[in-house]
Amino acid sequence: MKDIDNFDVANFHKRIGKNVKKIRTEKKISQLALSQAIGHKSVSVVSYAEIYHKDYHFNLEHLGKIAYALDVDICEFFK
Repeated sequence: MKDIDNFDVANFHKRIGKNVKKIRTEKKISQLALSQAIGHKSVSVVSYAEIYHKDYHFNLEHLGKIAYALDVDICEFFK
């Protein structure tokens, strides 16, 4: 078994953010439109989490809603 202390949490969240951004931009959806689609009034949730700004990241509820809104399998965010 691997030592969990070697797991890079920041890189994990950054990869997910990059994948959300990639899929969102491929579908030509703005950060604001996606934020509103998942129930937020401002773009800060999506914009911060896409770049892991101030350690902000998507949680499972965000990812579930985003996958539904973008019509993709949630697994796409983890590749």
